[in-house]
Amino acid sequence: MKKLLLSLFVSSSFALSAQVSLDFISSYKTGVFDEGAAEIVAYDKINQQVFFTNASASSVGILDFSDVSDISLVKYIDLSQYGSNANSVAVHQNLVAIAIEDTLKQANGKVVFTDLTGKYLNHVEVGALPDNLCFSPNGLILMVACEGEPNDDYTVDPVGSITRIDLSRGVMGLKSNDVKHFYFNHLELSQLDSSVRVFGNNGAASLAEDFEPEYVTISPDNKKAFVALQENNAVAVIDLELDSMVAVYGLGFKNHSLAGNGFDASNKSDLINISTHPVFGIFLPDAIKSFQDNGVNYFVTANEGDSRDYDAYSEEARVKDLNLDPIAFPNAAHLQNDTVLGRLKITTTLGDIDNDGDYDQIYSYGARSFSIYLEDGTQIFDSGDDFEQTIATMYPVYFNSDNADNDSYKDRSDDKGPEPEAIEVIELNGSRLVLIGMERMGGIFIYDITTPSNPTMLGYFLNRNFALPAEDLNAGDLGVEDIVFIPAAESPNGKDLVITANEVSGTVSVFAFESGLSVQENTLDIGFTVYPNPSKGVDVIKLSKKGNYTLLDLRGSVLANFENTAQIDLSAFQPATYLLVNEFGGVQKIIR
Repeated sequence: MKKLLLSLFVSSSFALSAQVSLDFISSYKTGVFDEGAAEIVAYDKINQQVFFTNASASSVGILDFSDVSDISLVKYIDLSQYGSNANSVAVHQNLVAIAIEDTLKQANGKVVFTDLTGKYLNHVEVGALPDNLCFSPNGLILMVACEGEPNDDYTVDPVGSITRIDLSRGVMGLKSNDVKHFYFNHLELSQLDSSVRVFGNNGAASLAEDFEPEYVTISPDNKKAFVALQENNAVAVIDLELDSMVAVYGLGFKNHSLAGNGFDASNKSDLINISTHPVFGIFLPDAIKSFQDNGVNYFVTANEGDSRDYDAYSEEARVKDLNLDPIAFPNAAHLQNDTVLGRLKITTTLGDIDNDGDYDQIYSYGARSFSIYLEDGTQIFDSGDDFEQTIATMYPVYFNSDNADNDSYKDRSDDKGPEPEAIEVIELNGSRLVLIGMERMGGIFIYDITTPSNPTMLGYFLNRNFALPAEDLNAGDLGVEDIVFIPAAESPNGKDLVITANEVSGTVSVFAFESGLSVQENTLDIGFTVYPNPSKGVDVIKLSKKGNYTLLDLRGSVLANFENTAQIDLSAFQPATYLLVNEFGGVQKIIR
């Protein structure tokens, strides 16, 4: 049994004792490698079944989940008569919804409804390339994100759209007015934030064609739908009460020159080098989930990154191929070395600020992080370089590996790093956690986001055997695409469970989620502050309270103890992210 256990004490308005582990239980193995055989999962709590999309077989599989230690296939639902690929599946009570793209990828797709046995009930037409769907918490609405990707020749570029299906009268009685499509043709470029990317086919695509909805989530109060527009670096908001698209928010850019926002940029350097760089990261989120805190809606994003790279048009280049402005980049020759930034993939659509043919700024794909936003699009947290720092510490020999090759140390450093892809938000014992899956490196990060503006990492779990060839059935989970949490009250064995769908290994895996999370009233003032933080090159940091402190790495390993002090000398420690804990359990994240 593989297990990660990390114990911390986290300071907020209460003391949170956090002991979290993921215990691998079992996997269902499709036996299909690197063909999208297991991408999206949904749980049926009534019959204790798991549904998963199998794009390689144009079908959805049903797994018997009643014995989590021995998951078995019940059957496949053949969907070939409705289209080519099953891209997403969702379950609400006794209803299953499946998103199917058309055989002609640029034509309109369908949502097929079945019962829990896979028996066909009804279907409706939706936009081109339906990529993701979800039920509202009350089950009365189904939202569908329809990406509308162009063909490789860029001769056909369907409009991106979002479909709302009203299920209040039941799935069998669906009428045409129960299905509404939201498009982007009402927008003008001048209305959009400057970080919203509209650039397809060298700008020849219309706004309506250029927007590509990727993933959708609905707020816990059933009032708002938040839709990730990945390639556009934006999120659209649908007001479900007004039945209207009310906003498109640009997500801005991540400044990788700031301390705590570093990344490893080269797959040609021998050593791990998580450093700051004169680069802006484009968030470009894939999965998005919503939660509510004190009546306020938030959404969280997995900042994967994605480019447009077609036969007829590509925005991709590498830093070494750019003509860098000599004033903005006086050290261009150094930066363009393959072991520095030369190999980094960037977009050619941004950076030439003065339109003189050279690049004044550099923009890379993704942010190698997850972020939390208020519902108005204001970012209140980003995990910085947590992911790469943690992986570098725990798996230095396999750092930034690819998901289809177990001998691929640093292969993804020049691209999007570990590539955060999947995300799930859960409520557990009075705490709120987020689980983020890494598509390339694999594994799941777990954070406590009970206080949305001040999350704390609780651990990282990786179910991958690097000693075996990636295509070996026992190599573990490769290419985490989706994460689903099953609370103990709904699970077959009475335990909190986590299910992952892994598109490269073709596995659906289940883990026992063990948590000692407990909330206790604390009358002590255990909090403290640190400054400067990030330290920005300063070796000695100051503390707001004199006392005893312990310095930890992100795995919880003790690095040093400091007694009866109000300042700490960090000169002996490498640039990284650390945790500083006081004698009462208060904690601060230190960015060195």
